Amino acid sequence: MENQFTTFTTLLDQPVYVVTAAAGPELAGCLVGFAGQCSIDPARFVVWISKANHTYGVAARSDALAVHLIPREHHELAELFGGRTGDGVDKFADVAWAPGPAGVPVLADAEAWFVGRVLDRADWGDHVGFLLAPVSTRAPAAAATLALHDVADIDAGHPA
Repeated sequence: MENQFTTFTTLLDQPVYVVTAAAGPELAGCLVGFAGQCSIDPARFVVWISKANHTYGVAARSDALAVHLIPREHHELAELFGGRTGDGVDKFADVAWAPGPAGVPVLADAEAWFVGRVLDRADWGDHVGFLLAPVSTRAPAAAATLALHDVADIDAGHPA
């Protein structure tokens, strides 16, 4: 059964996101593949962050998270946020960003983004879901953003 489920999920090519967080002066961010809209009215979105990830600890203390769609031509951002760990690397040192609502880092090279207030957290295994209510958004009419197949070459900074 598990092998068939893995085959099924391999067929999916969902978007990937860079999620950023701030807790006081501490900033963090990671590449996320488990995320999606979960309500229309009211608008809600959930992102799942691995407990093994450095970003999880910062996100757990944060009141808001930023969710970014990364343009295909900025694969290096996915590599930085997905292939390096914040345990020993300042991921924000060499990227353009600005503080958004609640001080959450907003990446300048993101195609589209939103900042969401954390409403709830759900611990369902090796990842924790963060339920977000959007408070600020930037989104063009159309975008060519990174999807799962675009980042298959990245070795994760942490195991799931």
